[in-house]
Amino acid sequence: MIEIKVPTVGESITEVQLLRWNKKSGDYVERDEVIAELESEKATFEVNAEQAGLLTTKAAEGDTLQVGDLLATIDETAKAPAKAANTNTAAAPKPPTQVDIAAPKPPTVVASSSPQTTPAATGTSAASSAAVAEEIKASPVASAIIADKKVDPKKVKASGPQGKILKDDVLAALANPGRIPVPGAALHERSSRQEKMSNLRKTIAKRLVEAKNGTAMLTTFNEVDMGAIMEVRSRYKEKFKEIHGVNLGFMSFFAKACSISLTEWPAVNASIEGDQIVYHDYTDISIAVSTPRGLTVPVMRNVESLGMAEIEKKVVELAGKARDSKLTAEELTGGTFTITNGGVFGSLMSTPIINAPQSAILGMHKIQDRPMAINGQVVIRPMMYIALSYDHRIIDGRESVSFLVRVKELLEHPDQLLIGKDPVKTLLEI
Repeated sequence: MIEIKVPTVGESITEVQLLRWNKKSGDYVERDEVIAELESEKATFEVNAEQAGLLTTKAAEGDTLQVGDLLATIDETAKAPAKAANTNTAAAPKPPTQVDIAAPKPPTVVASSSPQTTPAATGTSAASSAAVAEEIKASPVASAIIADKKVDPKKVKASGPQGKILKDDVLAALANPGRIPVPGAALHERSSRQEKMSNLRKTIAKRLVEAKNGTAMLTTFNEVDMGAIMEVRSRYKEKFKEIHGVNLGFMSFFAKACSISLTEWPAVNASIEGDQIVYHDYTDISIAVSTPRGLTVPVMRNVESLGMAEIEKKVVELAGKARDSKLTAEELTGGTFTITNGGVFGSLMSTPIINAPQSAILGMHKIQDRPMAINGQVVIRPMMYIALSYDHRIIDGRESVSFLVRVKELLEHPDQLLIGKDPVKTLLEI
């Protein structure tokens, strides 16, 4: 009998939560097959079967377990069940697959000049409508719309005689999803539910409160004309992807600009340990990634030494691991500075909270066309507000503002990102 225990998942982590069983008690499992998912205060991870055999679970989903606790046992002496004969598999229809939100969209069908409605298609649609009409009381037109739009008839309030659903009833349900369009009816149910807070969410809450209460946090703002970067991306994005196999995004420009600025203003890249200020000669930049389970902040190491393509590839890698809960403890620890992008959700301005023990965090926001005064003329430019929240115990106003101004300068003149200086001034040695 083999015992499967809660493994050590990282330094200082003593307990985890059992998220789910991928296999249930009594199942026969193969060696290295994923049998369960656990969640620590930093990330989720999988537990694999050490040997093939019969699984017996020893804990329930939602349980909080200590490192070393017995999770399950495997009887390796049990015989594998005989596999059922696989007949008619070629004729069996494949079940629909779930498409991740980050997956590419299917190609758009372009309408042609030839008729698109065929007798066969018409017959299928009519059959679907007839089937709907048999199951519910609905007019022929209403039945056709229900079948075509896949409307749940239970969510449609019938207004026809003897409870028949009419065309307008279905259209009203489509226009008001989740609501019953009846005069005087309650628009919201007065219900509530309780859900156990996950370890990850508890850790996020704890650290955000600690950051607010344990630092002298202040935020300074500026705005960046994104026109130059957008022009570079527009001109080179196809060639960039062809050569490097990754899209050219905004994060690489911001990460590179911050890396250069951090070397020029080292206090922004420092942290407090006891009564000591620790200065870092490298820039390990954390990037905030929002996942269904909560906010994670994986780290890109030595950004000062990475090229633009290397940064973009690392961002894609870390974001993918975060969404799939595959981040390691090492990828979630360390970091000397953080970048967060609320602009992807439409945020125009915010005050990000410091990712302790770091001393500063940069907030990116939505790009919006705004009128700007340039050389006495009002010009519409693509502008982004940027925010730097910083710990005033380490960073003074001069350093924080100068850092943000330097980031702005580098972003508005991306040619300087190569060497961190104005090429003409470098040429003239001034």
